[in-house]
Amino acid sequence: MKVILTKDVKGRGRTHEEITVADGYALNFLIPKKLAIAATTVAKQQAGLRRKAEGDRAELDHALLAQNLATLAEARIVVTAKVNEKGHLYDAVKEAEILAAVKEQAHVELPEDAIKLEKPIKEAGTFDIPVSVGDTFGKFSVTVQSE
Repeated sequence: MKVILTKDVKGRGRTHEEITVADGYALNFLIPKKLAIAATTVAKQQAGLRRKAEGDRAELDHALLAQNLATLAEARIVVTAKVNEKGHLYDAVKEAEILAAVKEQAHVELPEDAIKLEKPIKEAGTFDIPVSVGDTFGKFSVTVQSE
């Protein structure tokens, strides 16, 4: 039986793909769990339109991300934290605090997993922060200073 997947199914295919599976598998598992629909002419056309729309949206998201990374490269991001007299932080600065500062100061939205720190920042100073989303890479500077 030919079906069109409505969600990714491990080992079978990705969303909006047309696949051929056993009748029992389609009728007893995929369709009742809303993982697939029967591959009618109308369903095929709708799946093609959705696939195209998702491709267009991915292109737009990629362009927006590149623009955001260019904006971040020029921006000055400052994170304040409590520092002792030797310049060491009482609490490390992690990805979440950096993301919040980027959103607040540069008005740029980044995915939560975009920032990849090797280790948390534990000293005051200026640091280069690597950013990667998919195949797009960039970096920006963050200054950690005392409150």
